[in-house]
Amino acid sequence: MKTILKAQGLNKTYHLGSFPRTIKVRALNDINLTIESDEPVIISLVGESGSGKTTLAKVILRLVQPSSGAVTVAGHTVAGKGTRPSRTEFLRTVQPIFQNPFEAFSQYRTVDAYLLETATRVARLHKDEAVRAVEEALAAVGMQYKDVRGKYPNQFSGGELQRASVARALIPRPQLIVADEPVSMIDASRRMIIINLFLALKQEFQTSFLYITHDLATAYYISDYIAVMNKGRIVEFGDAKQVLSRPQHEYTQLLLDSIPRLDYRWVDRRNASPGKY
Repeated sequence: MKTILKAQGLNKTYHLGSFPRTIKVRALNDINLTIESDEPVIISLVGESGSGKTTLAKVILRLVQPSSGAVTVAGHTVAGKGTRPSRTEFLRTVQPIFQNPFEAFSQYRTVDAYLLETATRVARLHKDEAVRAVEEALAAVGMQYKDVRGKYPNQFSGGELQRASVARALIPRPQLIVADEPVSMIDASRRMIIINLFLALKQEFQTSFLYITHDLATAYYISDYIAVMNKGRIVEFGDAKQVLSRPQHEYTQLLLDSIPRLDYRWVDRRNASPGKY
């Protein structure tokens, strides 16, 4: 099996305040996680605000340097001791999708300029190849190049701009896409468009996703695996159905119990059978 994502002894400590009243906060506390599969997978990282899941995403994306430990993606050490890939090589392995698409694009630059830059600088394609790659990526997310070309971010809805963000992430054909709360800023009626898009693109582009969320319903629907975080630790990890249907850790159970429900039971929405839920 291929190792898609591996974290070994990962720690991140922040020092708050000034000496002698410095306070140490362990955002990541000895994270060890290995996901192996011959097929692309979607891993959901769930937990409350402050659980450490966004810090873990930032470490994987090289936005934060870990205090110790290392992260490997598809055989490349991308964070921590032994990190080797250059920034460009790294972006061909790992791509981000951020929470707020309006912050991912400058209002003073057209969206297609970002897409073409990713194709030429990261994927290292020539001009004609770059245009074809952008057209293909946009088509994969249900958009057309002619409708995007020359337009600025404020000319798109939040959902459209997030789909453009997904297209941008697909262009280099990365091994892993890290999506940090990608639907939290999108209108509720359109969130499932992005969620279903991830499921389709996993197979079409053979790309794995790390989906970071506090929404257990979408995590259950989309995931092959789920990792539950609490106070900087991964307290439970396993098959998505098993973790959320038969939680072994009390914190996971507390998360499930906090969801308002009316005679609700967890079911697989993709293969749901008639029943009471």
